[in-house]
Amino acid sequence: MGDQAEEINITNDRTSVELFAGGGGLAMGVHLAGFRPVLFNEFNKRACETLLANAGKTLCDDGLVRTEETYPVLPPVGAPAPLYPGDVRDLDLGKFENEVDVLAGGPPCQPFSAGGVAKGDEDKRNMFPAMFNAVREMRPKVVICENVRGLMRKSFAEYFTYIHNQLRLPHERRDDSIPWQEHDEKLRDRIDETLPEGEELGIGGLWAKDTNPDRYRVLVLPVNAADYGVPQVRRRVVMVAFRADIAPEHVQAFYDRITPPPFSEAALFLSMRDEDGPYWRRHPEVPPHVKARVIARLPKVIKDDGRKPWRTLRDAVKGYGVEPRLEPLPEVDTERLAEKFDFGGDEFPGHIGWPGARIYKGHTPNELDRPAKTVKAGVHGVPGGESVMELDDLVEDPTAPGGESYAHRYMTIRETARVMTFPDEWVGSGPRGEQMRQLGNAVPVVLGEFFARAVKDTLDAAGV
Repeated sequence: MGDQAEEINITNDRTSVELFAGGGGLAMGVHLAGFRPVLFNEFNKRACETLLANAGKTLCDDGLVRTEETYPVLPPVGAPAPLYPGDVRDLDLGKFENEVDVLAGGPPCQPFSAGGVAKGDEDKRNMFPAMFNAVREMRPKVVICENVRGLMRKSFAEYFTYIHNQLRLPHERRDDSIPWQEHDEKLRDRIDETLPEGEELGIGGLWAKDTNPDRYRVLVLPVNAADYGVPQVRRRVVMVAFRADIAPEHVQAFYDRITPPPFSEAALFLSMRDEDGPYWRRHPEVPPHVKARVIARLPKVIKDDGRKPWRTLRDAVKGYGVEPRLEPLPEVDTERLAEKFDFGGDEFPGHIGWPGARIYKGHTPNELDRPAKTVKAGVHGVPGGESVMELDDLVEDPTAPGGESYAHRYMTIRETARVMTFPDEWVGSGPRGEQMRQLGNAVPVVLGEFFARAVKDTLDAAGV
């Protein structure tokens, strides 16, 4: 992936705006798909430092310039994109009206995350209203919005439907004095009254002949990032909204482009079912006892679905699964963890060992021959769990059956970044915990690129 930025060929001036940019995962994916970023926004100081440090790499070609201007101007081709390091609600985006192909962003997810307080709409951190305001002001052709799967939990079902309806009709403003339930009723009535008698809502929740550019056809897509080539089981929801003046047949074509997803668990199982299968040929370093354990756990019956195999944590560490292939990460000597030794140097920044990893009940480690567990943005100093990886080495353990167990250690920042499909050039700002938070909050680059590339192909096919 490290050379992908040099291969980008933007054949037209397709533009993108990134709100809630964080460490830059979604923005990077959108740019790799062929869009020129014209505005970034991020509130967190450290994340802004990360964006500035990675400008000119895979994040954007022409660099970033920090600005305090709340009424930004569209930069010309070849000029750096502005980065507004403040509250998105302070931005006046009127000068971007009808100038943006894609508005992308993941509004802060804490209100809806299982790991948060789950207050939903009542939580002041809910930034969906700010996202809808940006849609009203910019009128982008397409909106790409990623968020946690918790948004679709039963307890949030009614509010999630409200979010869906707001994105369909973003220009139907909500009066702050009325509750969201009342506004949702007005939105539903508005949708119903525009539906001709005898017609049914088509793809994206609008009737087929609706070409009003104030409306959007919205696709809600539950995803597992592993199904799109990310070496991580990461369940999220992606919402893609097409402005209604883009004909529904093109929206349908977009849906056909992205379904079914290209990777599967079954294909991974098939690749490792035989001792000399493709997976094991790719990883001849795997000890026989590890290979035997993995094969013994596979299902007896595996259906061939014709897809590509899920990528594993071992694939990520060894550099497999992206083009061109990455160099394998240097081995981490577990005898040197106490000194926080830098195993990566300038070539693999952040590949630094970290002491104190342990496993305890309820916090099983990552296994090398599976996709990693979800990278999380919460507390990263806990002993065990999502940031711990199990190694190939057996060590003495009187408490384990047979007197042995597998050694384990914390994943390095660089390993975590690879699991999030960030290029090795990416450098995070701040201490280890802050960099892990940025990675845990990010959209995997490969996932963002997959959906953004399908959007670009759709816009090109539609001629808009």
